[in-house]
Amino acid sequence: MTDNAEQQKIVVAIAGGIAAFKSAALVSHLAQAGHDVCVVMSPTAEKFISSATLAALCGKPVVKDLFDPRYPLGSHIEIARHYDVLCVAPATAHFLAAAAQGHSDDLLSTLYLCFTGKVLVAPAMNTEMWNHPAVGRNVNQLKSDGVTIVGPGTGWLSCRTKGAGRMAEPNEIAEAIEAAF
Repeated sequence: MTDNAEQQKIVVAIAGGIAAFKSAALVSHLAQAGHDVCVVMSPTAEKFISSATLAALCGKPVVKDLFDPRYPLGSHIEIARHYDVLCVAPATAHFLAAAAQGHSDDLLSTLYLCFTGKVLVAPAMNTEMWNHPAVGRNVNQLKSDGVTIVGPGTGWLSCRTKGAGRMAEPNEIAEAIEAAF
């Protein structure tokens, strides 16, 4: 991102997958570029990365609760109204399915349904999941809905194999966010 870029308001939503550790670098990159970054994370994301780490990187508390008392209208509503870009990284197969089918049973999926700005998702899962026809249908539906899909790449996966499904690198995701502006 350029030094003279206008500050953008970006939500980085982190679903529960091992690739969540890469989201810390993405949040850091965006914050250092001068953007207002809000981190939202699922309960399972916290199994992989600490909210304390992410709060330190973005400079504000992480939002983890649909009923966070800091947001009297609902965290999903207030965040959706205040931010310009929603980037889900990593976007798990569960999140992709919920978003494609319009489910709203947690903070991430409800925020997605409320969000009227630009949406990007960076899928991350093992090769078998990525190649499953249901995941393909969900990705195609999201593309049809106007969502930008960033990646995934091919490489070493946490399941100790090489293949498709590796989350795009943080700099690739940041470039896609910049292009969204």
